[in-house]
Amino acid sequence: MIKTILFAIAIMATAVCCIPQQGMTGPHRAGPQTIIYKTRADYSKNVPVTLSNDKSKIVSYPAPQDVYFGGQLAYPTPLAKGYLLDNRGITINTAFLRLTYEEYAKLSQAPDPNDLYNQIIDKDPITQLYSLGSRYSFKNIVPEIDSIIEHHKLKDFRRLK
Repeated sequence: MIKTILFAIAIMATAVCCIPQQGMTGPHRAGPQTIIYKTRADYSKNVPVTLSNDKSKIVSYPAPQDVYFGGQLAYPTPLAKGYLLDNRGITINTAFLRLTYEEYAKLSQAPDPNDLYNQIIDKDPITQLYSLGSRYSFKNIVPEIDSIIEHHKLKDFRRLK
């Protein structure tokens, strides 16, 4: 009897692990998120940092060696209609520093967060922010996102701001 129960449990566990789980395939599968955004001004060369919800302090910022994406400085990728594809970690609480990626990458170490806070040029620069799901959902990311934008399909995705 106990062997039968254990056998049944083993069969059910095997069956469950082999069923594709929601969020694991297609546009909702796991992976780095595809974030696109617009800003009030052109901050595409400026280093982003993350502020607390009340915008009173920096809660996240990169080390100088972390301002790279794919071996290049992590400038956002230009998209249709003024949107930018995030390559660095843009959130609803992103602010931009006076320092450019190039200047920041040359630092020997990350500055103190209080010093960085004084370098902020805009504490609320994001005007639109969308999550388009996993980056792995795209085969050719820039043309596919441009098509989404051009065909007014952003409404089909999660607007964060």
